[in-house]
Amino acid sequence: MTRAIWCVLLLVACGAPPQATSDSATSMAAAMRLPTDGWIDVTAVLAPGRTPVYEGDAPLRVEQLKDMRRGDALTLSKLDMGAHSGTHVDAPRHFVRDGVGIDSIPLERLIGAARVIVIDDSVQAITRAELDRHDWRGAPRLLFRTRSSARGWMDSVQFHRDFAYLAPDAADALVDAAVQLVGIDYISAEQFGASAPETHRRLLGRGIPIVEGLDLRGAPAGDCDVIILPLRVAGADGAPARALLRPRARR
Repeated sequence: MTRAIWCVLLLVACGAPPQATSDSATSMAAAMRLPTDGWIDVTAVLAPGRTPVYEGDAPLRVEQLKDMRRGDALTLSKLDMGAHSGTHVDAPRHFVRDGVGIDSIPLERLIGAARVIVIDDSVQAITRAELDRHDWRGAPRLLFRTRSSARGWMDSVQFHRDFAYLAPDAADALVDAAVQLVGIDYISAEQFGASAPETHRRLLGRGIPIVEGLDLRGAPAGDCDVIILPLRVAGADGAPARALLRPRARR
């Protein structure tokens, strides 16, 4: 039974007039309604032939086990993909031997205030120097919109090696600033072919989850609220996620 109904019953039991009961129930229902306006879905679509897959990772497959269009009583599909497919979250366990799995990441790191930083198309390496060209300090969560969004690479099955990435010295700056979460708009935050995964190690080693594969084409620069919810897979090193963003009104 909902809280609004309980309130109505309480008012009736106390002898409240019918009109007061009706008005109170309406007011309570309105107060409990979760506003959905202004949210932008920044999740990349998962689809074979459309979703990029990191070179060497498990391919994405969707198999139709049953299909009503073929005369079956229901439609039923099977998904076969890697844990780091599409928009996903890297858990510390991905590169930290004793790091926590995706199911143990605190919700407060995944939900809350954030800032979208727009990196110029000409920039591939987001170094400390490049980071400091932008207003990033004070934001608890940072999402980087780069050349990958500008070129629509999260909506192209071709894997691009020259995606923008976060350099280790920039990762160190974010760690020092106690950033809670880092996101980027391609399927890795690490330079392709890097000799060692230093960016991942430095962020994940401090418990900072990394959201990769965001589709930030519709996300404006500036402050926002984010909700990023990875699948709760026990002990997993990562998992696909649904990611929502709502820009904050500028004053």
